[in-house]
Amino acid sequence: MIFRSIQDKFKVKSGQKYLEDELNRPKPFSEKKGISSIACIVDMDSFKNAEAFNALVKELGLKPNAINIIGYKKSEDKAGMFSIPFVVEKDLGWNGSIENGDFSEFAGRNYDVLINYYTADRLVLKLMSVKVNARLRVGLVEADNLMNDLIFDCQLGDIKTFQAELKKYLKILKEI
Repeated sequence: MIFRSIQDKFKVKSGQKYLEDELNRPKPFSEKKGISSIACIVDMDSFKNAEAFNALVKELGLKPNAINIIGYKKSEDKAGMFSIPFVVEKDLGWNGSIENGDFSEFAGRNYDVLINYYTADRLVLKLMSVKVNARLRVGLVEADNLMNDLIFDCQLGDIKTFQAELKKYLKILKEI
């Protein structure tokens, strides 16, 4: 038991070090325009309706399989049945790794837009975000501003406003 808690503290420390290194690394620039794939990282403890992001496909005029959603939960919910795969705190591994098969598959793809839909200051959420390869990162103002390129000032539960603002700014940036 004591060994386990010490091991978890070292995992957190190594994860924080990895996160700092990733945030200080320069990001590659891409001149590619247009949106064909979207990734969403959703804090399912704070926002229960992660399926609402599927409406973005129609809203932005994308193909039906253009969006991938993964959730985060602080602890595993054995009773709950979720259609969206999720990562839990205990999936944190050494050196910032996330030991979850669903996340490995999710992060193994390239995306045009990554939506960081969370406000909680959780190491696992931040690590998930830096491990996903995306051209444009979008998030909320309460989250860590170093994680995102485009930041919206709306409440976590106000998905309609978030989607409307996202569409508006993607048009301004000539992405759609």
